Amino acid sequence: MTASTATPVRRSRLWLWLAVAVVATVAGALASHYVFSPKPASDAAVETFLRTQLPDPAGSTIDLGQFRGKTVVVNFWAPWCGPCVEEMPDLAALHKEYSGRKVEFVGIGIDSATNIQQFVKKVPVNYPLAVAGFAGTELSRNFGNAAGGLPYTVIIAPDGTVSYRKMGRVSPEELRTALPRG
Repeated sequence: MTASTATPVRRSRLWLWLAVAVVATVAGALASHYVFSPKPASDAAVETFLRTQLPDPAGSTIDLGQFRGKTVVVNFWAPWCGPCVEEMPDLAALHKEYSGRKVEFVGIGIDSATNIQQFVKKVPVNYPLAVAGFAGTELSRNFGNAAGGLPYTVIIAPDGTVSYRKMGRVSPEELRTALPRG
């Protein structure tokens, strides 16, 4: 092979590797979008939620069906999740602010009852907390949390539709905007 024929071969290999890199980048971006983007919650997810009964940290049963026909802020959290713990005082303040307006708050704890009991001794919460254990991750996935990350907040409208979904720490302003005014 002469020097004049080696250059076109190198260039064609370079173009081949460049094309492979572009295809891999596009495929990675698409896969990331489909894996980590929230999926729309179905009517079945809301119905499953409303038919669920979970224990509270003390062991009493919370029937989530009691929230049917109300606006419900559902917050999936865990005591070991820093952003979850940081947003809880804001959620407690909003719960107090929205009391009497047919807006309910419920925290679905993704941990053991013992760990959640220890947590509420240190950080009092004025809205119902349910202990779902790690099975709560599947419940959050039903609401579109494909990555299973925490915190994850969902608002269910009185008609049973999901009107808001957010992965990560939620601010009071975001929730006020998403919640009914009256």
